[in-house]
Amino acid sequence: MSNNNQGQRPLILFTNDDGIESPGLWAAVGAFAGIGELLVVAPREQQSGMGRSMPRHLDGRIHQYPPKIEAPYLRTYAVNASPAQAVQHGVIELAGRKPALIVSGINYGENMGNGVTISGTVGAALEGASLGVPSLAVSQQTPTELHLSYSDDVDFSAAAHFTRKFGLWLIENRNLPDDVDVLKIDVPWGATAATDWRVTRISRRRVYWPTRPERVALGDAGRMGYEYRADPSQAEPNSDVYAVSHDKVVSVSPMSLDMTSRTDLYRLQLILAGRLHYRGENGA
Repeated sequence: MSNNNQGQRPLILFTNDDGIESPGLWAAVGAFAGIGELLVVAPREQQSGMGRSMPRHLDGRIHQYPPKIEAPYLRTYAVNASPAQAVQHGVIELAGRKPALIVSGINYGENMGNGVTISGTVGAALEGASLGVPSLAVSQQTPTELHLSYSDDVDFSAAAHFTRKFGLWLIENRNLPDDVDVLKIDVPWGATAATDWRVTRISRRRVYWPTRPERVALGDAGRMGYEYRADPSQAEPNSDVYAVSHDKVVSVSPMSLDMTSRTDLYRLQLILAGRLHYRGENGA
């Protein structure tokens, strides 16, 4: 797999976790029509909540898929795979050369706060970044009941605008600053192309909380559900949750593959070795 040569059309790889049929995916693809060579490699079925998982039960079968939009230089494949696996198939098996950009999304539902590692949208972008490709994870805030739908009630035009905006920046600049591997973009419900955007941190707060299954016996089937349970006004003012859900602006969160805590490692070594007494924030 060779790098993009100068003068070649940029190769842009698209994937998602909602599956190949999702209108959000095709809104992202359409935003780049005419810009370069477009390669869609998306899960064949709905794969929300898969994170960056590599499940062994998905066999990786690849099928050509009829595109839902007309665009030059467009190839489309559906894969029996998780989002992160779809990225691997796309980069290693189908691309033929190193992509200039990976776009994951546009997702039905925002991916914010400490639940981002659950997201297949984010997981696919992290997988792309781990393979050395600049990556976007783009999500559109929607009512919870639309998260697993392909509802036409969701307008992806603003999200597509910001996907193109930041995607072109990555293609033209090629490299992100140090310790930035993915740009996570969340677009508020009702946003337009004129909506302001802000660089944010990922909130430590949880937005969607698990709900208890309804069943009589523990041996009965009982899938965990989830519900929105957050007060955006209490989130960190510089966070994705506050930006999208409180201020109604587009959030652009830089993410790093380095998941090491930004703590003083030498001090932690002393604490764990018993050579330094730790007093927490409450003085205990």
